[in-house]
Amino acid sequence: MSHPGPPVDPASLRVVSLPEQELFDAVVPHVTDFRCVLWDMVGEPEGCAREEVDVAVAPYYSARWRRDPSVLRDVSLLQLQSTGYDGVPELLGDGTALAAAGWVHAAGTAEIALGLILAAQRNLDRAVRQQADGVYRQFFSRSLADSRVTVVGVGEIGRAVVARLEPFEVELTRVASTAREDERGSVHGIAELGEILPRTDVLVLALPLSDATRGLVGAEALAALPDDALVVNVGRGAVVDTVALSAEVCSGRLRCALDVVEPEPLPGDHPLMSARGSIIAPHVGGSNSSYLPRMRDLLLQQLAALRQGRAPQFLVSPGRLMI
Repeated sequence: MSHPGPPVDPASLRVVSLPEQELFDAVVPHVTDFRCVLWDMVGEPEGCAREEVDVAVAPYYSARWRRDPSVLRDVSLLQLQSTGYDGVPELLGDGTALAAAGWVHAAGTAEIALGLILAAQRNLDRAVRQQADGVYRQFFSRSLADSRVTVVGVGEIGRAVVARLEPFEVELTRVASTAREDERGSVHGIAELGEILPRTDVLVLALPLSDATRGLVGAEALAALPDDALVVNVGRGAVVDTVALSAEVCSGRLRCALDVVEPEPLPGDHPLMSARGSIIAPHVGGSNSSYLPRMRDLLLQQLAALRQGRAPQFLVSPGRLMI
């Protein structure tokens, strides 16, 4: 864990570490005023000592560094490649600033949300199973058009989900922590969720994990949904009570299409893995071809902000940075 030290001028930062060769190769040709080194935050950086690294970019596919966060005690800023950051501030303490990836995964995760909705509503999973069995048989399905869709979460991912749903001729309701108006109209507060759920055919969850959102969709919320409603989660698995969701789906009353679930990985013998009306994707919303160029673009913007003495985007905690 890092500890507070003397204030740091963002413009004084000089060395940035990148955790993978692919990201290193994408970023380095565009950086002239930082020294870039390879470092997975587990071993030693290539070409410098740990204490020389000013800005560290965390690995995307590995969390091994979390076992010993003390390696970051001299780092001024930790840049995540994920939108979520639950548990990381507690590891870092007050000395290291933390920034999330913001919009990097918004498009990809919104695509997964839309894909899961369409697959579940149009029974595409059934078509795939029939094909695997060598069966060609037509069937009748639900539609996304004219469905009542509630999106809970209006951050980068939630906004991207809404933008992709709007052309599908749905009745769209948006819910956030507090009620407000924005450029798209009314946003309902989370306190209204109990009134909204009975009028929801498709519930899309695009929430970060916090004390306020953990277990938000439990037995009571699920019971409020109408029969045959679809629960789609592309935020964090622990936002939904998996036991309660399993009971509803396995009974056949509700359906689910999930890119995130609690626990991860979901055991192969878990009831949701084989339940009729359940589609499970293995947390792949952000794993797509748009990730690398978007992560490169964000990093270049972050480094430019630091060089100008400005706060980076999506700052979770400022650490020692003078901003």
